[in-house]
Amino acid sequence: MVRPPKVLQLPGRVAYSVAAVHDREATVMDQTRDISLDGWDIVRADESDWMPWTGSAGEARAKILGTADGYTVTLVEAQPGYAGSPHEHSHAEFNYVIEGTLRNQGREMSAGDGYAAAAGSTHTDFATDTGATYIVIFKI
Repeated sequence: MVRPPKVLQLPGRVAYSVAAVHDREATVMDQTRDISLDGWDIVRADESDWMPWTGSAGEARAKILGTADGYTVTLVEAQPGYAGSPHEHSHAEFNYVIEGTLRNQGREMSAGDGYAAAAGSTHTDFATDTGATYIVIFKI
């Protein structure tokens, strides 16, 4: 049974008792004992190897960060001058820019920006003049 935290009233402050913090930690530990990893592919980026990432121009490299149900989560580092090859999406594709800038379908994107491309959409413009690091999720 989880007890509500005991609050110590101090002038101008609120502090929780050590026993209450310990109870919460024990509860979290109990909850994690029943977690299953069936169907999960959790990859540590520092343990994944870089591989070439091809496009129509320039250089890029990629790390696979996980796969499930045919989808792949990929970290890409594209050098200045990299451009992707035109293609049609057979399945949805998702992208999140971590660092740098890129141009996607005529739109400038920078860190924090992202896109979702629907199945059947065509990808005809993807390039970076400055270099960019991004996450792309796709299914082939």
